[in-house]
Amino acid sequence: MKNHFFSIFTFLLFFGCSSTKNAVKKSFSKEEFKLIMNADSLKPMRVYKITDKKDSVLLRNKSTYIKPNSKNPVLQNFIKRLYATVKDSMSMGVGIAAPQVGVLKNIIWVQRFDKVDFPFEVYLNPKIINYSEQKQTIKEGCLSIPDRSDMLNSRSKTIAIEYDTMQGKHKTETVESFTAVIFQHEIDHLNGILYLDHLRKETRNINP
Repeated sequence: MKNHFFSIFTFLLFFGCSSTKNAVKKSFSKEEFKLIMNADSLKPMRVYKITDKKDSVLLRNKSTYIKPNSKNPVLQNFIKRLYATVKDSMSMGVGIAAPQVGVLKNIIWVQRFDKVDFPFEVYLNPKIINYSEQKQTIKEGCLSIPDRSDMLNSRSKTIAIEYDTMQGKHKTETVESFTAVIFQHEIDHLNGILYLDHLRKETRNINP
């Protein structure tokens, strides 16, 4: 009986470990895994730009759901490297989305100018569930669109968002002003949309 119990326990332990490893592997594609794990968490990643044809094609793809898991070492390494990228002097910005470094997953970093000390925060699977009718005019640039910035008039002043934390908690929040613009910009990236698309639409509306 003891031997039988030990055999079952060993099988379950092995199966559980195998399942965890498979779940970690399935979080990212082979190509994404290589991009993420080719350096440690302090190393910035290359920012994809529209001036490169292959980069531009990838930036137009939609990202997919990422399962929150604070124990996933690949996800942990990626989130840290994505942060290192947005803070790097060569690619410094106020926000960044996973597709901008070649990883098509719903992950963004946003600098919260509506909070004390303007912290950067990471969001998994963020979605905008409500846009205010009131708009704001603001100048936008993009790490993936070098040497350019433009005035946009179509960003909502207030948005309601929902998202997951690394610990698997699902949250909702209302965001306003410039921080709301950053969220709109980065979540657009997850849907293969660039701020230039909004600019073209605004231009067409002015000159039909």
